[in-house]
Amino acid sequence: MNEASPPSSALTTALPHIHLRWVVAPLLALAATLVALSVGRYPVPASETIHFLLAAAGLAPMELERYALLHNLIVEIRLPRVLAAILVGAALSVSGAAYQALFRNPLVSPGLLGVLAGASAGAALGILLDGNWLLVQTSAFAMGLAAVGIGVGIAHLFGGGSIIMLILGGILSGALFASLLTMVKYVADPYSQLPAIVYWLMGSLGQATTSDIAWAAVPMLAGIVLLCLMGRALDALSMGDDEARALGVPVTAVRLVTIAAATLISALTVSIAGMIGWIGLIVPHIARLLVGPGNALLLPASASLGAAFLLFSDGLARNLFTTELPIGIVTELLGIPVFLIVLRRVRRGWT
Repeated sequence: MNEASPPSSALTTALPHIHLRWVVAPLLALAATLVALSVGRYPVPASETIHFLLAAAGLAPMELERYALLHNLIVEIRLPRVLAAILVGAALSVSGAAYQALFRNPLVSPGLLGVLAGASAGAALGILLDGNWLLVQTSAFAMGLAAVGIGVGIAHLFGGGSIIMLILGGILSGALFASLLTMVKYVADPYSQLPAIVYWLMGSLGQATTSDIAWAAVPMLAGIVLLCLMGRALDALSMGDDEARALGVPVTAVRLVTIAAATLISALTVSIAGMIGWIGLIVPHIARLLVGPGNALLLPASASLGAAFLLFSDGLARNLFTTELPIGIVTELLGIPVFLIVLRRVRRGWT
């Protein structure tokens, strides 16, 4: 009895530690959401934001005039942008983590198979043709899917869908749509259309509306949840295709479903917010330092940390200067030093 107690005691001691590390990422996302709803040109104390949320749920009283003011400020103005940041940050981060596991490469990002290049070219084409917001979003989404379809098609046509051919197909597809984007920028009106295209490519959450969130939230959440549920299958794939098949994992199906889900949600991020870089590359590494390499925990943690990271970046974009910065600039400026900070610890896992 005495000999069996030390392992049991050690296990009991380890479980709370693992549980604490697991809840850090969601708590950070929750705190970032509260701060994002509170800060702005007209700051609201976090305690008053909480009071308003309780009043909105019918759990606390509040004066009608104050409630109406806070409802306009928090719900109508800030909430759509905050929800967009949560969706986009989570989608890009979980896509990056899934791609890094699928391709067994720590430098992979959601744009590997050309989805971001295709969506950018589609958005630019929509601006060139009409400039209608719905057309821009639809064109970005459709061409993002088309870019990945071309990359995967090239891989299956010439290499049977192997990982190396998927990467090469993505490079070719990305180069094709980058060329199309350059062509669209060249023929665009330099006084009206070209500035709109350039601003779109720098990324912004300022144009996100409640209707955008309404139609994009369901497929994005479905894609995020699906990728999170595939964590164990991706762990098996990380050991190699033959080992995964020996464990009963349908390698081809897992690979195609992962690519399809990551492509869907990545294309939707461009439709909502334009091009936002670095999140899908660096956030999975931060999550890996927090919860370890197992994808069953890594993918949900990446989603939570990605939401928190983009909320923080958007807060800087809105409040750092008198005029709002494109959020893509902020994520790049933050991404480089953050990546350098985690690089020393992350590279141990690479080697």
